[in-house]
Amino acid sequence: MDSSSKPTVSVAMCTFNGERFVRQQLESILSQGMAPLEIVISDDGSSDGTVRVLREAVARAEADGSLAGVSCRIIHNDGPHGVAANFQHAISACSGDVIALSDQDDVWAPGRLKTLVEHLQRNGDLMLLHSDARMVDESGTPLGYSLFEAISLLETERAQIHGGRGFEALLRRNLVTGATTVIRASLVPIAFPIPAGWLHDEWLAIVAGAIARFDVVEVKSMDYRQHGSNQIGQLKPTLGYRVRRLLEPRSSRNDRLLARAGSLVERLDALGELVPASYRELGRGKLEHEKCRSALPAARLKRIRPVLREYRSGAYERYGRGRPDVLRDLVQSAK
Repeated sequence: MDSSSKPTVSVAMCTFNGERFVRQQLESILSQGMAPLEIVISDDGSSDGTVRVLREAVARAEADGSLAGVSCRIIHNDGPHGVAANFQHAISACSGDVIALSDQDDVWAPGRLKTLVEHLQRNGDLMLLHSDARMVDESGTPLGYSLFEAISLLETERAQIHGGRGFEALLRRNLVTGATTVIRASLVPIAFPIPAGWLHDEWLAIVAGAIARFDVVEVKSMDYRQHGSNQIGQLKPTLGYRVRRLLEPRSSRNDRLLARAGSLVERLDALGELVPASYRELGRGKLEHEKCRSALPAARLKRIRPVLREYRSGAYERYGRGRPDVLRDLVQSAK
């Protein structure tokens, strides 16, 4: 897709037991003004009335003309297979130049699709674009804060992303929420398959950052609904939540982080010259850092020396959350 051509746009929506909200989300997509080429809905084996509600909504849209010129397909999985696999299935079935990802329970703001697609079109080196969102409760009432406030997106992280160094930011933590994201279709064969342990949004983003660039539009382009049954949610963390996270056993989390770092290095190496040598080196540094953390002794006092050594090397700041991760590694129980 070049900047002079009009891209075709697909919407990849994933559903699972979402009968309460999916109609409103589909209606918000069909009211965008910029009509997508297609809407591909992948249902992960819902046991409620999600598919029935979708069929009724599609039939109504066909009758009132709001679906005119838009292909809408519902794919049935023999699932559930999980969020990442479901999105991989939906995205792989899309045929547009640009693919907008959609959860089942949100509401897109008017003009959202046009804003994001045109931004992507103006910046030919972007492989992925995401945005902020307004956080709302089950009934759609604003919770009083944004998605970026919920994840505590730092100015330094924004600057890295805007400056083309998003890959470095994502080595520390995920900053991209899939529900707010559009991608170029050319990213798909490079990023897929998604390795075990990774969610679709964080994997697509880090691969996009490794081979090219991703960016963020700092507008609230949608209502991100939090209702207690989200497969993936983002409520603003309370102090109690932070303390519980700090005190939870460390072994399973560190094993997972180590496995993820290993699969990232494998993919970066497999992509070869598509990835700058400096990024491949950073990936290996991330892997070594996670190896060090996973190998920390069970006895807390014996962790002090290796943790301080890793901290002084700058690895905790470069590959993690800095001092909070230092504290976590010092105080968490081994099991």
